[in-house]
Amino acid sequence: MTDIDLQQHGITNVTGVKRNLSPAALYEEVIRNNEGIISYQGPIAVTNRDYTGRSPNDRYIVDGGASGADIWWGDVNRPFPADKFDALYNRVCAFLQQRQLYVQDCFAGADKQYRLPVRVITTHAWQSLFAHNMLRRATSAELENFTPGFTVVAALDFKAIPEIDATRSEAAIIINFERRIILIAAAAYSGEIKKGVFSVLNYLLPKQHGVLPMHCSANVGKDGDAAIFFGLSGTGKTTLSADPNRRLIGDDEHGWSDSGIFNFEGGCYAKVINLSAEAEPEIFKCTRSFGTILENVVFDDDQRIADLDDDSITENTRAAYPLELIPNIVPEGSAGHPKNIIMLTADAFGVMPPISRLTPEQAMYHFISGYTAKLAGTEKGVTEPQTTFSACFGAPFMPLHPSEYGNLLKEKIRQHNVSCWLVNTGWSGGPYGVGSRMKIKYTRAMLNAALEGKLNDVKFKQEQFFGLHIPTSCPDVPADILDPRNTWADKDAYDAKATHLAKAFHANFKKFADGVSAEICAAGPLVR
Repeated sequence: MTDIDLQQHGITNVTGVKRNLSPAALYEEVIRNNEGIISYQGPIAVTNRDYTGRSPNDRYIVDGGASGADIWWGDVNRPFPADKFDALYNRVCAFLQQRQLYVQDCFAGADKQYRLPVRVITTHAWQSLFAHNMLRRATSAELENFTPGFTVVAALDFKAIPEIDATRSEAAIIINFERRIILIAAAAYSGEIKKGVFSVLNYLLPKQHGVLPMHCSANVGKDGDAAIFFGLSGTGKTTLSADPNRRLIGDDEHGWSDSGIFNFEGGCYAKVINLSAEAEPEIFKCTRSFGTILENVVFDDDQRIADLDDDSITENTRAAYPLELIPNIVPEGSAGHPKNIIMLTADAFGVMPPISRLTPEQAMYHFISGYTAKLAGTEKGVTEPQTTFSACFGAPFMPLHPSEYGNLLKEKIRQHNVSCWLVNTGWSGGPYGVGSRMKIKYTRAMLNAALEGKLNDVKFKQEQFFGLHIPTSCPDVPADILDPRNTWADKDAYDAKATHLAKAFHANFKKFADGVSAEICAAGPLVR
């Protein structure tokens, strides 16, 4: 336990500051503070029913200074007045007086040339453990002269007052690039800390270093062949990158520099609803390991055994665990330039091919589109599958215009001759409710074939709706499922659904057309 002075952050008169406590010490704090319980085989279990996911409508960026001219303002990046931020931050600092605070000083980024020193100040011990798990840990020598490049202040019990603070609700997640602060009020979902830091890196790295930040997982084969997996939540990004035959670099956030790719994080934040020991043994084991945080997972009151199939609190149940709990990792968190890029989509309409090879222009089109489908029942009012487009597979965390990330990706794909693939982990044989979800064993077989070069000499054909190039055969995969139209009994229904989705792609891409080349605009679906 090391006391430090937080006066440089405007925080004074606190009861105490506990800095960089070990997981064991933080466990003791969690129990002492009644923040959570110890569940079966060792994880800490916490529940925050009011905030079971991110609060995107309560996220802001302070509009002021040099950064204001760079931000892609809109529905994602909402401006917040600088004077209102200063007033709100002062109110939060006053609220923190006479409270016990927890500090984690750590780094975002495995590459020492580009890493960002981050100080995370929290009112709750379990969120300090989250920061310990999810960021790159500092050595004792590094802590002696640690100077934060950005500071996260998470005050979960502070509730903003919209009439006073100019917020939308009691919650606020505000990034201030000039003061280098991320302020989190009321929003207890710990993913706000992780994604706040990611958003900062998504601004700093391209602007200052020409490094491409990516919302992706990454792994590497025995021959040093790295692969990155882009995908939104629920597409299989974490699951598919955790391959026993390949070493895991990271499951969610990476950078791509002139030297190769590197993980931003030191842990994983896996969605664990319906997780099984058979399909995902490594991640499942982490849900029963000391050091893991189970967030909003239901467990029985007697044995404290987690029920990973119970979504009564939320479907967005999570486990935050350090990377070292995964047996097959790259400890240094980096690798060379990727040989393959996989873009994952969970198409609930059942019309996208299970795997297709992309031209560089198509890769750019689908990267900027960031398509997946939202299922019925996942949100209030959603009664049937809906198209979801999230630019760069991470629009909520991208402060700059998507073309800035897209152009960086295009340059790196061409420079390093990277093969690009689109993989549909969603439905086949019909839409959600009619067809069935693609079997994970087939998806893994297709991925392995792509990553091992087994599709290099296979014949491909171009399908008629999206212009995608589909292999006519793939080892260990039935040939009749490779062309999605073949799996539908009603071919006219397939054609109608594919046409509908193709037009949705075109409508979405209109807002990006001015920032990309004509070749990329033309790489979209053939049907208009």
